[in-house]
Parts: sequence; C-alpha cells; structure tokens
Amino acid sequence: MQKFADAGRNRLVYGVATAVVIIIGLASRRYPALFPASLGKYPGDALWALLVFFGLGFLFPKASIRNLAICSLGFSYLDEFSQLYHASWIDGIRSTAIGHLVLGYSFSWVDILAYTIGVSCGVLFELIVGWGTMNLKREKAA
Repeated sequence: MQKFADAGRNRLVYGVATAVVIIIGLASRRYPALFPASLGKYPGDALWALLVFFGLGFLFPKASIRNLAICSLGFSYLDEFSQLYHASWIDGIRSTAIGHLVLGYSFSWVDILAYTIGVSCGVLFELIVGWGTMNLKREKAA
C-alpha cells in the first residue's frame, strides 16, 4: 500500500477525468436542460474548477491533497477576480468563445461558491478513491 501512496495519482485516471469534465462542462453550456434550470450556469462553473483540480492533479501527481485544493481554489478565485479588470485588450480576448470559457466576463460571488463546490468534489473524489487519505497520512508524517 505504501508503494501506491508514493506513486502519487494515476495520470491516466486524471487524464480521463479531465476529458470527461471538459465534455460535461461544454455540454452544460450547450445543453443547459441537462441540469435543473434553477442552477443556471453554475454547474459549468463548478465543473470548471473541478477541471482545474484534475488538471493540476495530472500535472503534479505527488502533490498533497491540501496543496492541490489550495492551488486549484487560488487559480479559480484569481480567474474570477480578474473579471473585475476591464481593458480593451482583455475584453477582446473574452469576446471569443475560448476566451469567454477560460476567462469569463463578469465577477460574481456565486461563481466563487461554485468554484469551491467544484474543488470540494475533487477532494471528495480523492478521499473516496483513497488517494487523498494516503496523501493526508504522508502530510502528517512529514
């Protein structure tokens, strides 16, 4: 079991999870009826933060669950707060489909909540799979 913990996250699993989250996230924007109308666009925002979590987990398979969550939240929050800045050059990027998906356009506190839920789902995934528990044990031992 220790050997598995030292190996870190399985990149294949995280690569597949990243692809699945991208597909579901894009589908949530294209086909909003997939989710209850009362949730609005927020499932897509939660999925975006989950994508960040899985992407960082793929890039840094030995990162602790705490560091992965902090970095994912930090990146997501920074992206949201960047939406308070409006200049013609960045608004030009945001006006493209990809720019809007990645950078967003307008700041919302509810987006911050959605990002927190998305990253929490990633942490929960790791705890269910067992990788998070192993990383927590490794953190305590250090």
